[in-house]
Amino acid sequence: MTDFPITIYHNPKCGTSRNTVAMVEAAGYAPTVVEYLKAGWTAGQLEGIVEASGGTAQDLLRVKGTPAEELGLTQPGKSDAEVIAAMVADPILVNRPIVVTPRGTKLCRPSELVLDLLDRKPESFTKEDGEVVKI
Repeated sequence: MTDFPITIYHNPKCGTSRNTVAMVEAAGYAPTVVEYLKAGWTAGQLEGIVEASGGTAQDLLRVKGTPAEELGLTQPGKSDAEVIAAMVADPILVNRPIVVTPRGTKLCRPSELVLDLLDRKPESFTKEDGEVVKI
């Protein structure tokens, strides 16, 4: 256990998610990485993340490459409970990566948003695609 715990809800097939994990590790942390597509979600976990992030369940909804639109989850007026129930049933509906640290909880798209959640930063970082992140 560290005095600055970091949890990353991660999809290893996602470049943004991989870059986020790598950036946190480059800053010298050993984050807890949760492959949420394997582990799944509980409604309580997602409700906690929504509350901690200060947003709504729709803010965490992944539309691209998911059945979100077919399920009507992008429609105005969908309640957090409805969206969260769908996310629990099909974890692909949750966008990634979601990072939780003592400094906050955030969907880190783009990956460099994670820097705001860290108490130290890497000296430098280059993404998988060669883009140099301004630290």
